[in-house]
Amino acid sequence: MANVFRDRADAGRQLANALAKYEGRDDLVVLALPRGGVPVALEVARALHAKLDILVVRKLGAPYDEELAMGAIATGGALHLERSVLRQLEVSDAQLAAVIARERAELARRELAYRGETPPVTVQGKTVIVVDDGLATGASMHAAIEALRSRNPARIVAAVPVSPAGAGTQFDGIADEFVSVLQPGWFMGISQFYMNFSQTSDEEVRACLATARSWEHEQRMGSAE
Repeated sequence: MANVFRDRADAGRQLANALAKYEGRDDLVVLALPRGGVPVALEVARALHAKLDILVVRKLGAPYDEELAMGAIATGGALHLERSVLRQLEVSDAQLAAVIARERAELARRELAYRGETPPVTVQGKTVIVVDDGLATGASMHAAIEALRSRNPARIVAAVPVSPAGAGTQFDGIADEFVSVLQPGWFMGISQFYMNFSQTSDEEVRACLATARSWEHEQRMGSAE
């Protein structure tokens, strides 16, 4: 099975269908993991009539293979490490520290670039759906949820268009629910399930957030009439 999604927007619409039971709830917030998760989450938020915000996460790429995740960090100081990968690759403390420092700098840059002075959406007591464009090791989603827990949401739903078979079990006791449109037994990478998996730009992230803010403004104006 391959090329199931035309692009991230199509994946978002299919994911929204899988999350339809949450549509219209007034306690619902959708948090996107930039950059690739943002256009997916935009479609989810649109379909479910939910607020959209971002939760910046950075994968910690292995020293000699940056595509291989040995962990992840998230806004708020959350750090998730894939201990088995660190042992297998024999990553030294110095190497790990260097990667963490580099990614923390990039995380701070993205926070400023995407959010500016806009404060994060309040999630305390809310149902929060955390969206990415797919899940491979799960490191980024783990870091995101660990960061989110400190903000005291009522319920956390981890949601992706595609993940390896059985991936949901790693979120038992971490997320309240795991939703994946596809969970194929043969999984080499997220990109194999997209016809278009081109990199999402900073400009596209900002455009998605601006679109979501315009919806919220229109809804407030409509409810005030």
